[in-house]
Amino acid sequence: MFRVAPISFTPAFVPAFLFASSVLLLGGCSLLPKKDPTETGAQPVADASSSERVTGDAFSLKVQGPDAVRDYLTQHLEIQRYRQIRDLGATELSRLMVAAESNARELLATLGYFTPTLTLELKETPGAKTPREVTITVEPGEQTRVGPVDIRFSGAITRPGDAVAAARQEAIRSAWTLRTGQLFTQLGWDNAKTVGLRNLTAKRYATANVASSRAEVDADSGEAKLGVTYESGPAYRFGPIKINGADRYSADGARRIARVPTGTDYDQQKLLDAQQRLASSGYYDSVFLTLDTEGTDPESAPVIAQVREAPLQKVVLGVGFTTDGGPRVSLDHVHNQMPLLGWRAVSKLSIDRVTQSLTTEWNGIPDDNGWRNFGSGRLQRQNAGTYDVDSGRVRGGRAKIGDHIDRSYFLQYDYSQNRGDNAPPSAAAISANWGWTGRYFDDVASPTRGQGLALELGVGQTLIGESVPFLRSYARYLGLLPIGQVRGTDGGIARNSRLQFRLEGGAVVAKDSAKVPSTLMFLTGGDTTVRGYSFQQIGTVRGDGSVVAGRYMNVASVEWQRPVVWNGKLSDFESTAFVDAGSVADSIGALKAKVGVGVGTRWRSPVGPVQADIGYGVDTRKYRLHLRFGFTF
Repeated sequence: MFRVAPISFTPAFVPAFLFASSVLLLGGCSLLPKKDPTETGAQPVADASSSERVTGDAFSLKVQGPDAVRDYLTQHLEIQRYRQIRDLGATELSRLMVAAESNARELLATLGYFTPTLTLELKETPGAKTPREVTITVEPGEQTRVGPVDIRFSGAITRPGDAVAAARQEAIRSAWTLRTGQLFTQLGWDNAKTVGLRNLTAKRYATANVASSRAEVDADSGEAKLGVTYESGPAYRFGPIKINGADRYSADGARRIARVPTGTDYDQQKLLDAQQRLASSGYYDSVFLTLDTEGTDPESAPVIAQVREAPLQKVVLGVGFTTDGGPRVSLDHVHNQMPLLGWRAVSKLSIDRVTQSLTTEWNGIPDDNGWRNFGSGRLQRQNAGTYDVDSGRVRGGRAKIGDHIDRSYFLQYDYSQNRGDNAPPSAAAISANWGWTGRYFDDVASPTRGQGLALELGVGQTLIGESVPFLRSYARYLGLLPIGQVRGTDGGIARNSRLQFRLEGGAVVAKDSAKVPSTLMFLTGGDTTVRGYSFQQIGTVRGDGSVVAGRYMNVASVEWQRPVVWNGKLSDFESTAFVDAGSVADSIGALKAKVGVGVGTRWRSPVGPVQADIGYGVDTRKYRLHLRFGFTF
């Protein structure tokens, strides 16, 4: 049962009684027959000689007092609802003012002002747009502050000897948002109870509720004693997942994709993660996961997955634009259940100014350990440095995508044919590769803190010319470090400024005579690497001035990001300033950094972050505009 005790305080009892009485009187007045003003000698309310009084509001309302109080009362006072009653008489308006005083006291009490001084005046304004003006002058007095806070629990969370339950109680008390000494408001009180309940239901106790709450306000001392009791209900554990709506695709496959941790304590975040895995698998247009708490065993509560399946095949035509490649058109074909294999295939044709490619990716359903088989192929023509490359790639192996860590190992065949004056010779190679990526961000779509690290390691053999072994390694890092908070003058929620650090490096170790495919070597420059330079503009510079892919590469970047305050409020925009540096060469000693500096802006759009930067290439002495949508690592 959910019970909330009302706020109690003595000084407002009489105004509350008057307010209730006046509401009843006004209701009674509306039932009385209207009298002809000529019978009593009274004048009509509306003056027939003034059209403004017939068509305008019956009165205007003016609230005088501190800004926050004035705006709040102006917006929420009940008397505002009667302004457009054109035949409202002076007597009825006087009665409304009595009710308005009580209403104002109740509204001020929600802000923590329990001893206000109110003055109400009614003034005739025959020359104005409204015939009368109601003025409410407010002296709110001292705002009430929070006194002792008593947070209690009942139910399974109080079971003796349960260390996890005891830790949950302490965590909720530590995270309580309305602490002793803070200003008391009804909104803050309600939010504090809600946050506490949300924290309790997030883990283990899915059916917890507020059993009782009280706020005892002593208006004379300006102190509010708070107390709340949370009923935890039973402790729940994940049971088996049940798929509702599965027809075309295997329910067992959905279970393996979702990876609900059956047998472990209920965790709302783990349930949301499982829902996200199903939703992003491509097999379903909509997914909704819930824990079944109705008449089930709390130690094995079923997880209900309500799904709506995606079509077996889908074709998508896309258009886009990047500052690296210019306008782009693409054609995607998805087959969610390939004949014979039963794998999911995504094939894509993409054409822009720099790159034209045809790719296909095949992925199997993961096994019970989360590992899946995959294969991919790519045919591509790309401008790389000062020459063009026609390349092909075939890859096959196994991969595992986790909550934070992705792993893969695979065999890969690469072929590249270089075209242009003095272009590098064509090459081919086969390699065995291992990949590891860890993501620890607060938000995978638009992070504000955290870090990510990706590593790749491959061992291969060249296939054209002299057959020699080679070793390829690659690493990249991205870190977001908060350095202070920015808050608007409106006192709203603050957001962090931060520094973003980015590092990237790669190396291909082989004999000088080894013909390693250029697609396995390195070029840099562009929107996501060194800004101020065009896409893959930075490479190994030959004696004739041509730029080719090199065996060693490093990139470093530091960026300052700060929320923008507009008209006293935090906006969805951020300003940035950055310094990027990168270099590519065929030997470590020949690496020489090319620097780009600039400024930009970030927009937290409803569909993801949008980035716009203006970079200046110190080496080229040119400015470039860089646009990017979304966040990936």
